[in-house]
Amino acid sequence: MNLLLFIGGLAALVIGANLLVRGASKLALSFGISPLVVGLTVVAFGTSAPEMAVSVGAVLSGQTDIAIGNVVGSNIFNVLFILGLSALIVPLVVNVQLIRQEVPIMIGASLLLLVLVQDGRIGVLDGILLFVLLLAYTVFLVVQSRTAGLEVQQEFADDLPVSTPGTWDSRVPVQLALIVVGLAGLVLGSDWLVTAAVSFAKALGVSDLVIGLTIVAAGTSLPEVAASIAAALKGERDMAVGNIIGSNTFNILGCLGLAGIASGSTGLGVGPQVMGFDLWVMLAVALACLPVFITGREIARWEGALFLAYYAAYVAWLILAAQHNGLLGTYATVMTSFVLPLTLVTLVVMLIRRPRRP
Repeated sequence: MNLLLFIGGLAALVIGANLLVRGASKLALSFGISPLVVGLTVVAFGTSAPEMAVSVGAVLSGQTDIAIGNVVGSNIFNVLFILGLSALIVPLVVNVQLIRQEVPIMIGASLLLLVLVQDGRIGVLDGILLFVLLLAYTVFLVVQSRTAGLEVQQEFADDLPVSTPGTWDSRVPVQLALIVVGLAGLVLGSDWLVTAAVSFAKALGVSDLVIGLTIVAAGTSLPEVAASIAAALKGERDMAVGNIIGSNTFNILGCLGLAGIASGSTGLGVGPQVMGFDLWVMLAVALACLPVFITGREIARWEGALFLAYYAAYVAWLILAAQHNGLLGTYATVMTSFVLPLTLVTLVVMLIRRPRRP
């Protein structure tokens, strides 16, 4: 029953996000808003809608570990798993704007989160700060889009659903109905998913945090999985990367911002495991994007395989730690003494020796 509830929750989240994006995109286009602005705002919010719905729903249900684990786990999953898998399908091109602007903003948001949680919680004021920064970031993107070239405008126009006059979804009432149904799907799906996740955690004997960092994080990232792989297969390889980086920034500022506000006077508690390990992994993953992206401005297949291997290593760590396995100490020694330093040296050598593309 819990498995069916979990699958149903995921389905409701994915379908709800798609309906919300479709309805809101077409409604915005009906009022004359440019496709680029819609892509930078409505679509960006829409792909992060499942994480936002689950995090806020978990806070309202008192499952704060799932709320924080969902966002941190999703950000790690997005870069290591989704980008890794997409790069294995086809080497991914990295737009220069991502290197100069979007990745530093993602890193800055991650650093800010580390600072805010030093007291062990994300309070209402912290949540307001994060959400205000999200609004400022969105306004900045909209203003910046006014100077975008025709090629960029057309790229976003091609990525949005188009309806011609007379089609079933060309009327404003239908578009409003799509938005309402999409929001209802997100609310219902998040409730089912959180309920099933808590049951899984109790049945497996692991914490809500581990479930949030793994199963829930992967489940709520399904829109990003679909969008990035589809973009890679269609040859829009820069959009496959941009979707992930933008989503990670929205997850921190939007999802945790709203979750912090919804937590009320008690605040959104952040456990010692998250503060001492998982948040640092999230920051390390964000920082790792810079040397990988800069070296030739392309994510090669072997680099995608490296990302996937590190995600497997991260999940293995979570499993060993949850079981209090005696091999955890040996595993940590091997990773910190050999694997991580070797990877760092490799990236530095690549950064020095590989000529960058103009």
